[in-house]
Amino acid sequence: MTVTLEQRADAFRRLDEAKLAFARRDWFPGTSGNLSIKLSDDPLQFAVTASGKDKTKLSPEDYLVVDGESRPVEPTALKPSAETLIHAVVYKRIPQAGACFHVHTVWNNLVSELYFGQRAFSIQGQELIKGLGIWEENARITIPIVENFAHIPTLAAAIDKVITPDVPGVLIRNHGIYAWGANDFEAKRHLESFEFLFEYHVRWLQLRQTAVSLTHTQ
Repeated sequence: MTVTLEQRADAFRRLDEAKLAFARRDWFPGTSGNLSIKLSDDPLQFAVTASGKDKTKLSPEDYLVVDGESRPVEPTALKPSAETLIHAVVYKRIPQAGACFHVHTVWNNLVSELYFGQRAFSIQGQELIKGLGIWEENARITIPIVENFAHIPTLAAAIDKVITPDVPGVLIRNHGIYAWGANDFEAKRHLESFEFLFEYHVRWLQLRQTAVSLTHTQ
């Protein structure tokens, strides 16, 4: 399949929209995070954020198109995000994924550290689980957590082993989350749902501890 200029421009526009929405929430501290939208399956090609860019701003050189080995498909001075290989793993392992978003937040870092011993975080009975496309009564979801390997191929291989089509995300210990969906709208919804669930859970733990402390002092 040949990717047209119009398809590429449309993907870049949609990445702009997602990037600015997440930047307004301060989900890109420093120049962290990366975003991608798939352009074709055969051969695998996707638009991805360029490395080292300020994601609170827009420029003509924010994105490039890479192949399934994370290599630019045309000559460019831009470098793909250092973690582009992880996006490639998601698209290969989850063929129905059409977009993949990665952000760093305090809440997903806290959850990944709190539950790394179990290598997964589970939560049940929360309304926002429906935002992940799971509608069962009193539904429970479990998102895997992997070690934060500095060597990106090792990190990508660890993610490849644990992700499934059932839960559209993976946590990296003290690093961040990758969430995906059939398109950018769905990936954004999944990411927002995960982040709500993480924040809710950590705040609930804090309030529970406060309540226990107050009870003991009475």
